Amino acid sequence: MLRIIYTLCFALVMPIILARLWWRGRKEVGYRQHIGERFGRYSKPAHPALSGAIWIHAVSVGEVRAAAPLIQACEKQFPNQPILLTCMTPTGRAMATELFSTRATIAYLPYDFPFAIRGLIVHFRPSCLLIMETEIWFNVVATCRAENLPVLLVNARLSEQSRAGYAKLAPIRALVGEALGKINVVGAQSADDAARFASLGAKNVVVTGNMKFDFVPDEALVAMGKAWRAALPSAKKNVLLIASSREGEEAMLFAAYTKIFDEAARSSTLLVVVPRHPQRFDDVFELIKIAGLSVARRSQFTAAPVNIDTQVWLGDSMGEMSAYYALCDVAIIGGSFAKLGGQNLIEAAALGKPAIVGEHVFNFSEAVRLGKEAGAVLQVAGVGEAMTNANRLLENNALKTEICVAASLFAQRHRGATERTLALFAQR
Repeated sequence: MLRIIYTLCFALVMPIILARLWWRGRKEVGYRQHIGERFGRYSKPAHPALSGAIWIHAVSVGEVRAAAPLIQACEKQFPNQPILLTCMTPTGRAMATELFSTRATIAYLPYDFPFAIRGLIVHFRPSCLLIMETEIWFNVVATCRAENLPVLLVNARLSEQSRAGYAKLAPIRALVGEALGKINVVGAQSADDAARFASLGAKNVVVTGNMKFDFVPDEALVAMGKAWRAALPSAKKNVLLIASSREGEEAMLFAAYTKIFDEAARSSTLLVVVPRHPQRFDDVFELIKIAGLSVARRSQFTAAPVNIDTQVWLGDSMGEMSAYYALCDVAIIGGSFAKLGGQNLIEAAALGKPAIVGEHVFNFSEAVRLGKEAGAVLQVAGVGEAMTNANRLLENNALKTEICVAASLFAQRHRGATERTLALFAQR
């Protein structure tokens, strides 16, 4: 009964959802494309070879990137089964297309109506569903189980804040409990995550670790980043990266940078900024100019990224984060200075780069804890401390090298989650 009420409420707000979709499409046209897929309707028949596909759902960019090791492992272990990869956001779909267009069929996950989910299942005929991280849609899970489709929640994480939110209201807790109870297996990132899922009703929970540690940087992108570094003017001795910055953070970070890095330090440093969302590239470009810093854009360079007068390089590109990490000496990870939960710091560690994060890392709390213990991650109280520590590392080569070594070892030590996740297939 509760799920019926939920579905009716969802239907009532659908006009608002569609209006918002159209409104967001003013700046990001992807929101106005493939609308039929969001209701389980497809303009072309599915290729017969897709029947029996392994269906992986990754909501947006971070989850799509996290799914890369899993997709590679599935291709190796199940070479005769195709991959269906669904997303919810245009940026996630763009990243999926960038990474997997020749290796997977990519589509939007339909809205959480039984008829729409059934439309996807009937169209593609997948053999199972693997949901990345925390995407729990009540009708998706219920419809899959009604169609005898096993559902696995993999690389699963649940912050204490989210657990408390789900548990606060009895109807929400009941819906979440019903959905988790119907999921065949939950592969949790940590023991704490496992305990939180179990407390909400998950019946079969296994600690598998974080698949983000199994990330292998693209060699071509790493080479590109090193080539960028080699092309810098000799006066640019240091490169400081602000990675995956979010709205409300950049202005604070730029102000702290101009305050803590004196004129000489700014002359010898290239500040690279890569915003988390591509629709904000132009806005961040304007913020850099407002901060009084000269700026060049990744999208507009040809032979060399910057000249001697460039103070900031705006990374307005998709799918090149490994190149930016290969370019830099130190990385400040965004999403952690505003109350947004943080962004992935493991890619920086995989490339042996020191990572500085803020206080708000509830989405990556376990990775931050392990990184701090390993001496690979510095957690600070705010943007001022972030820039102070970045400046200290850039001036102290011995300390920077020590943390770089620790970061590489940290990333290597926690590999293996993808292999343990594939073992869950035996339990489905």
